Amino acid sequence: MHDHPDGGLVVRCLLPWAESVELLDGKSGRKLGDLQKVHKSGLYELSFKRRRNRFAYRFRATGWQASVELEDPYRFSSCLAESDLYLFNEGTQEKTYRWMGSHAKCLDGVDGVHFVVWAPAARRVSVVGDFNGWDGRQHMMRKHPAAGVWDIFIPGVQDFALYKYEILDGDGHLLPLKADPYARSMQHPPETASRVLKSESFPWCDSEWLACRERGGQLQQPVSIYEVNLASWRRVPEEGNRYLSYAELADQLIPYVLDMDFTHIQLMPVSEFPFDGSWGYQPIGLYAPSIRFGTPDEFKGFINQCHKRGLGVLLDWVPGHFPTDIHGLGRFDGTCLYEHMDKRKGFHPDWNTLIYNYGRREVISYLLSNANFWIEEYHIDGLRVDAVASMLYLDYSREHGEWEPNEQGGRENLEAIEFLRTVNTRLYQSHPGILMIAEESTAWPGVSKPVDQGGLGFGLKWNMGWMNDTLRYMERDPIYRQHHQNEMTFGIMYAWSEHFILPLSHDEVVHGKHSLIDKMPGDDWQKFANLRAYLGFMWAHPGKKLLFMGGEFGQYHEWNHDKSLDWHLLREQKHRGVQSLVRDLNRTYRSLSALYRLDSDPAGFQWLQLNNHQLSILAWIRWGGESTPPVVIISNFTPETYRDYRAGVPWPGRYIERLNTDGCEYGGSGQGNGGAVVTRDTPWDDQPQSLQLTLPPLATLVLEWQSPDTGSIS
Repeated sequence: MHDHPDGGLVVRCLLPWAESVELLDGKSGRKLGDLQKVHKSGLYELSFKRRRNRFAYRFRATGWQASVELEDPYRFSSCLAESDLYLFNEGTQEKTYRWMGSHAKCLDGVDGVHFVVWAPAARRVSVVGDFNGWDGRQHMMRKHPAAGVWDIFIPGVQDFALYKYEILDGDGHLLPLKADPYARSMQHPPETASRVLKSESFPWCDSEWLACRERGGQLQQPVSIYEVNLASWRRVPEEGNRYLSYAELADQLIPYVLDMDFTHIQLMPVSEFPFDGSWGYQPIGLYAPSIRFGTPDEFKGFINQCHKRGLGVLLDWVPGHFPTDIHGLGRFDGTCLYEHMDKRKGFHPDWNTLIYNYGRREVISYLLSNANFWIEEYHIDGLRVDAVASMLYLDYSREHGEWEPNEQGGRENLEAIEFLRTVNTRLYQSHPGILMIAEESTAWPGVSKPVDQGGLGFGLKWNMGWMNDTLRYMERDPIYRQHHQNEMTFGIMYAWSEHFILPLSHDEVVHGKHSLIDKMPGDDWQKFANLRAYLGFMWAHPGKKLLFMGGEFGQYHEWNHDKSLDWHLLREQKHRGVQSLVRDLNRTYRSLSALYRLDSDPAGFQWLQLNNHQLSILAWIRWGGESTPPVVIISNFTPETYRDYRAGVPWPGRYIERLNTDGCEYGGSGQGNGGAVVTRDTPWDDQPQSLQLTLPPLATLVLEWQSPDTGSIS
């Protein structure tokens, strides 16, 4: 409805499919007149030359042998707030998801959906969907030129309606239909449309969990993470090898992880992604949990159940790059909008993906809001940020001449650094107690140091060096390990430089790298003994823990994202033995605070035997501070049994054998120390007392000091 140039009012609508259109009073429904077709495209018009006051109205359109009453989307004014647009353009809006994308609203008593999209260079943007026959002429959006944002309120759009954006670029060329960058639900791949999601409230019942999380102190708590790919943890082969749903995963995965006594589940990316083979690391719908496993509310239900049962949920987050699929972010409005225009900064040669433009403020608002979205809307307990190294370095995976130095002449991506610092600072301020975790594979200094101390502000960093060194050692035949003991000990040299997680992740069991059990040398018995000894070494080493699914029971085959884990292997005792060991490692780890309380403090660790290369033996103490009993750990990485082996200890008394990876219950030979050892008054390893032990073959012992009540023997 507009003012008529000659006075009065004029009402127009564009309904290409209609044969006739009537104007109805918006309140009474009374017919006010017939609109005349003034253009063959379907443009209709009705004038009121004497009427000056605007009024509510709707149309009755007849066509295709049907009659339907319609609200006019153009009679509703914009409901965007100038403050939101300003902060979005400034790059400081961390809750853009609350108004960008599609949101159910009721305006002037009419229910509908408000659509908002950023496309500053576009000549026209239309919402197209199954509610308008995918006709871009019908719902052309209103532009806010200063912000580059377009919006429209469309009455009557139903929940889960499919839609995309039809965009004419600045030259008038029609682009491929684009999915909504802020869509909170999407079609099941390979279909690519966004879906309206009207339901926004969820009956959370995890307030106690969140309150406990907010108190923080995670770095002084046990953190043992089970990394999961939802598509392949378990499938339903009798039903076409289908995925488990979020609801089924809540019923099956959560009890399993709780039984294994992990503290957290870490989910590989669940943001909607088009290609199964990317494992989620090339997402298109950064705000939409994958519909492969169910609805967004069902995913919230999964997280809710985790929290109710005391299990944290971490999510892989991918702000480093995005795929080139034509319905995605690439050249979204005909220009390099989300990606950097310079291919030296905007294209990743290894993954054939596009890289975000971290210097564009609206892109920062998009990514910052997304990180906040998962924590605020889905109650996620932390984000593991993927491929941080690729973001930090301008020359990452590039040859000479393929990258341009920064303004200071260096190879650091200053814009990406500032972005990471901003995300970490904002999230820790808004959500104390969460975990921000960096997968950073270089020696970049201060990844897990606070921003005000010159760091990147992460809480934890994956220790990729430790993983590479120790796996290299374990892959060697034991006869050669004596020459490479430094591969097991070098990690302590820098263990306090960051807050570390020790990761045995999915990346280590794919692409010809072999499964964990298949990396181990020797016959079948030695393979399993090696793996058990290594896992014991890992759980007793300073640093939080992460183990990818399948490793906990010694799966033979490499991980395959197209099928379930080989659960049938648990019919064999040797695989059940590894599973039992991991369960007991987690329980022992949780129960002995010396194994985690001072993870990032050199006062929590002391070598006893560092240089026993010839026998490939390592021994150390874990301290937990005052009033915390010390724990002594000894690893024997040879297939030899050593009897009457002496190791120094700091305090006299009884040392309980809390865990022996050679136990019969784990598939080992059952050699050990009868459950406990009493100290002798013989100084050793620069300690005032010592233990005389049986060291089982290819095994790790965990010994907890109990008390001196039983006395010493000379």
